[in-house]
Amino acid sequence: MNSAPQEAVFYILSAAIVIFSVMTVTTRRILRSATYLLFVLFATAGLYFQLNYSFLGAVQLVIYAGGIIILYVFSILLTTTDKDKVARLKNSKILAGVLTVLAGAALCVFITITHNFGPTRYVGDEVPMKVIGTALMGTEKYQYLLPFEAISLLLLACIIGGIIIARKR
Repeated sequence: MNSAPQEAVFYILSAAIVIFSVMTVTTRRILRSATYLLFVLFATAGLYFQLNYSFLGAVQLVIYAGGIIILYVFSILLTTTDKDKVARLKNSKILAGVLTVLAGAALCVFITITHNFGPTRYVGDEVPMKVIGTALMGTEKYQYLLPFEAISLLLLACIIGGIIIARKR
């Protein structure tokens, strides 16, 4: 199997993620920021598909790239006007942001270097659907029902807040 095309696709998707992530946080128009975030989520789904995790790729496309971005766009359109722009940042805030990015990058590098990445149980094959379902809907260690419910409550609060702000105008 020739891995050169796969590596090329990986580097293209990774570059797209980095470029659109930077564009997401540096643009002055919030609707463009949501659009760039959509491209980041599409490229992330592409990485999942390249790793042969078709279930995670489909979830990434349907839930995040589809549902969450639509929610963001509706919230933005409900709460902003056409002339709203992000104000210019002061130099002290830019310096604090750069220092935070450097600290986060140092932390990621440290964790990556010190962590022992062992072999996975499902090499070369997809994880069975039953294992994914148990992990998503369980309440024990390494299971995600509580974070899923917390995120759904957070999104509900965002929707209600957006409606209240829109109704005041």
